[in-house]
Amino acid sequence: MITNVLEYLENTVRLQPDKPMFWDEAGFWSAREMRDSAMAAGTALARVIPFGAPVAVLAEKGNGTLAAFFGAVYAGGFYSLLNPELPDSRLSAVLGTLSPAVIVAEDALLPRAAALAGDIPVLAVGDLLRTEPDEAALASIRSRMIDTDPLYANFTSGSTGTPKGVLVCHRSVIDFIEHFTELFGIGEADVIGNQAPFDFDVSVKDIYSALKTGATLVLIPRPLFMRPTALMDLLIERGVTVMTWAVSALSLLSTFHALDYRTPDSVKKVLFSGEVMPKKVLEDFMSHLPDATFVNLYGPTEITCNCTYHVVERGRDYPDGLPLGVPFPNERVLLLKDDGTIAVAPGEVGEIAVAGTAPALGYLNAPDLTAKAFTANPLVRTHHETVYRTGDLGKYGEDGLLYFCGRRDLQIKHQGHRIELEEIEVRFSRLPGVSQCCCVYDYEKHKIRGYFVGDAEKADVHKALKETLPAFMVPNVLKKLEAFPLNKNGKIDRKALD
Repeated sequence: MITNVLEYLENTVRLQPDKPMFWDEAGFWSAREMRDSAMAAGTALARVIPFGAPVAVLAEKGNGTLAAFFGAVYAGGFYSLLNPELPDSRLSAVLGTLSPAVIVAEDALLPRAAALAGDIPVLAVGDLLRTEPDEAALASIRSRMIDTDPLYANFTSGSTGTPKGVLVCHRSVIDFIEHFTELFGIGEADVIGNQAPFDFDVSVKDIYSALKTGATLVLIPRPLFMRPTALMDLLIERGVTVMTWAVSALSLLSTFHALDYRTPDSVKKVLFSGEVMPKKVLEDFMSHLPDATFVNLYGPTEITCNCTYHVVERGRDYPDGLPLGVPFPNERVLLLKDDGTIAVAPGEVGEIAVAGTAPALGYLNAPDLTAKAFTANPLVRTHHETVYRTGDLGKYGEDGLLYFCGRRDLQIKHQGHRIELEEIEVRFSRLPGVSQCCCVYDYEKHKIRGYFVGDAEKADVHKALKETLPAFMVPNVLKKLEAFPLNKNGKIDRKALD
C-alpha cells in the first residue's frame, strides 16, 4: 500500500527510469533525473530543517521547482509555493502564517527572497540540486513518516484579510489520485498539459497523476496564456492528451478564437473546474474536439482537489446548467440544512459538506478557523466523523445529480481562484481617502465590482489596489458613490448596487 507520494516517483523510476517525463522550457528531465535531483535537495534540506517543518519555495513553474517540492518531502517536511506573481505584501502575509524553516528560491529570485525573509534562512534551488545525496539519511527520515503527515500547504483568500493555509496530507492526495487516474483512464501514454500555477490545487492533479502513472508532464510557461496562438502551437508540438484546466483558462482560448487557429487534435480529455463553465465556451471546445471527453469537476481546496464530477453527455441539453454530478469514490457528500438534517428530495437546498479521507488536515496555525469549517458530522452519533462545510449551496435534480446553487457567504470563484470578497474589502478600506467600501460579484459577466465612498479618486484607488492585491483580486469595475444604499436593517444593500 502506498503511504507516501514519493513512492509514486520511485515506482516510476523502477519501471521507466529514462523516459523523458518532465518538460519545461529548458527541456526534458527523466524520472530518474527528477528523483536524483529531489534526493539531492532533500539531503541539503534535511540538514537545516526539523522533521515536519514547512519549506517555502519562491519560484516559477519548472522542473527545478518540482525537485524542490519533492526534496522538502524527502527531508521529512512539506512544501508551500510562494508565487512570484503575487505582490510582496501578500507573500509577507503568507510567510507570517506559514512560519517556514527555510525559503528555497530559484537563483534569479534570491534577492527578492532575501528581502522577504527577515530572519528566515534562504537557500538557492541550484545549490540544493548540486548536493550529494545521502541515501541512508533519507531512508532514516522516511522510516519516521506516516501517511497523515502534511504534504503541502496552499493559501486561499481569508475573510479577515489574512490568507488561509490549507494543509493537505499524503493520504488525502493518494486516495484522490488513485481514483482520479482510474476513473478518467490516465496512463503512461498520456501527455498532461499543466496550466495551473503550483499554488493552485488544480496542479496537484497534474503533478501526482504523472508521478503515479508515468505520464509525461508538460509545464506550460505562464506567458503563453497571453499568446493564445503560441499556446496552441505548444499543445500540438508536445502532443498534449489531457487538459485539467481552470474554466477561466479555457474561456481565454475560446474568447481569442485560438481553436480556429489550430486545433490540438491529440487532446482526448478536458477536465475543468474553478467556476461555472460558460455554455458557449463548452460548445466551442466540444465542436473542435469531437472525440474528446469533457468532465465538470467540483470541490474546494479543503477537500483535496475535487469531491464530485460529471462527464458531459454530448447532445444532452442542460437547461439548469452543468451538474456537479456524483461523488468521487470514498467521498461522502452531504447537503446539510440549517436544522441539522440533510436535504435529499429533488430541489431541496442544503450546504455541501464532505466527509472521508478527502478533507484537509485543517488551516495552518489557525485552530479557530479549522474548528469552524471542519466540524463533526451532525448525523453521526456513535463516533466523531469530520466533515468539511464548503459554504456552497447545492440541490439534487430530478436526475439524481448534484447541482450548484450559490454561496452562503461572500466567497466567490473568479478566474479559477477562490476569493473572499471581505479580504478585498479589508485592503480596500485601508486606502487613504476611502471612508466606506463594498465589493460584489457579477456572476453573469464574471466581474468583481468595487464601490466606495470618500475623497479618493478612482484612478488612485485602482492603482493602490493593484499594488496590494494579486491581479485576480483587483476589482474589474470601480465606482465612486455619494452614499451606499441601505436595507431595512441599516446595512449596505448589495442587491441594490448596479
